[in-house]
Amino acid sequence: MEGSSGVSLLLAGLAGLLSFLSPCVLPLIPSYVGFITGLTAEQTTGRRRLVVLHALSFVLGFSFIFVALGASVSLVGGLLIHSQVWLGRLGGVLVILLALYLLGVIRPAWLMRERRLQLTDKPLGLVGSAIVGVTFGAAWTPCIGPILGAILTLAATAGSAGKGTLLLTVYAAGLAIPFLVTALLLERFLEWFQHFRRYLPWVERTSGVLLLLLGILLVTDRFTLLAGYLQGLTPEFLRSRL
Repeated sequence: MEGSSGVSLLLAGLAGLLSFLSPCVLPLIPSYVGFITGLTAEQTTGRRRLVVLHALSFVLGFSFIFVALGASVSLVGGLLIHSQVWLGRLGGVLVILLALYLLGVIRPAWLMRERRLQLTDKPLGLVGSAIVGVTFGAAWTPCIGPILGAILTLAATAGSAGKGTLLLTVYAAGLAIPFLVTALLLERFLEWFQHFRRYLPWVERTSGVLLLLLGILLVTDRFTLLAGYLQGLTPEFLRSRL
């Protein structure tokens, strides 16, 4: 079980990074940074402290939403502890459907529509930046929704609210850390993005393949086999410290 938890945390962190790199998040990062700080890319260079404070407030806002979701679904999953196997299988079916969506096999209209709160005015100070973060976390977009849904499925089958909360905390960190780095190095990010944007469709496809594999492992109740395999690849000196 410990190995399975370790793999789940690794997947959660990777999912956060893939969410950051997704086609409906990555291109909007400069807009979010500009909105919460009120600065252009050139102006952020000389005002690092202000940018960091606003970016931290922003990531704390969306992290709160993700962690709250993780605690909620894992709490419900904990109440169904005697049905964990079937809960995992049903969740696996859901993850497979989300994977097929990312791979373009199915495109239901209800999932294509974005659901988000609209903010028309610039936020008021650091509190305003946190509110924008909460708005981002509460948004439902065609890219981040399937990935987040898969991690929430893992949280529901984690067995306890603590484990589910930890999973979503790691997921939020996977999304938050690159955002903070981008906010600090916005001009360099814009240069890098011009070269990376051609690979955005492959990020979505990679996410779809990974979710498909995860869904199959959950449906067949073989998720722990992946943990055992990866644990076998871990050097002995590292395993003794885990």
